[in-house]
Amino acid sequence: MKRDAQDKRIAAIIGGEGVDFDGVVDVFYEYLKANLLLPCEVTGIEDFRWEEFYVFGPGNKAEYEHLKKTQPSYTDRYELLDIVREAESGWMLFWGEDIGADVRRISDGKKFLLGLAELKTTDRKSKNSQLLDDYCVWFVNNR
Repeated sequence: MKRDAQDKRIAAIIGGEGVDFDGVVDVFYEYLKANLLLPCEVTGIEDFRWEEFYVFGPGNKAEYEHLKKTQPSYTDRYELLDIVREAESGWMLFWGEDIGADVRRISDGKKFLLGLAELKTTDRKSKNSQLLDDYCVWFVNNR
């Protein structure tokens, strides 16, 4: 039931068939730019690419904790300040495809450009939560 409602919301955003992947990302970008209430608090959905070695692999826990001081972590909380189309950043898993998320880490004020499809809101009841979830679900299922 929830998935049916989400599919309908996504279809209403992206319109009809025949639009290529980049075209739909452009449509989502414009929709999100007009509808997201910024800033809002976000965090990672799952470990960021650089963290996999430490979270699931043989990486040293102390080294991981040290690196998290200068690198973004999925466990951090951020303020989502803006979204950027055609963004490139070494922190983005799908750079060149995903919408960029201009964020500021709440704990220390460091700024990063992350992939929007890798983030979720911390307030699961907000309108932003549904908007980001709809985009993430579409992006992951269609890339």
